[in-house]
Amino acid sequence: METAAATGLTFRDAVDSDVEALVALVESAYRGDSSRSGWTTEADILEGQRTDAEGVRAVVEAPGSRLLTVERDGVLVACCQLERRGDHAYFGMFAVSPVLQGGGLGKVIIAEAERTVREVWGATEMHMTVISVREELIAWYERRGYRRTGRMTPFPYGDERFGVPQRDDLRFELLVKPLVEPLV
Repeated sequence: METAAATGLTFRDAVDSDVEALVALVESAYRGDSSRSGWTTEADILEGQRTDAEGVRAVVEAPGSRLLTVERDGVLVACCQLERRGDHAYFGMFAVSPVLQGGGLGKVIIAEAERTVREVWGATEMHMTVISVREELIAWYERRGYRRTGRMTPFPYGDERFGVPQRDDLRFELLVKPLVEPLV
């Protein structure tokens, strides 16, 4: 596996002055026509916003939370949220610039996120939620060791802060990956 140094990436915690650029990155990766140049687009199932400055700022400022920015040559190319939740960590707000998707960058970032929560927080599992109809995205996470749990939570229909659904069967499924090797 490539290391962050080998890929020329710099990881750092987001600060308040990053908020607008992070909103633009997340929006570009998931919504609107710009998201269609990557493979993680949600443009066919959700319209409207994916996040806003208030939501990103809340993640940046929340205790027990980190919003990692990923830069290459000083340019913001990706981000992910890490939140400490007892013995596990939550992984969210993962976005890679659409023009860089499909080149292995996501694999490096998720591996760094897993290493970080394991070493810094002692997390034994990583949890995330994915819209259950996103089969291609779920398959990508499964290839990284995440397992579907079948545990679903409702999509927040009617709350346009999370987008405007274009279908009525959206739910979030919990995916989980152990971060420590089981003793044999």
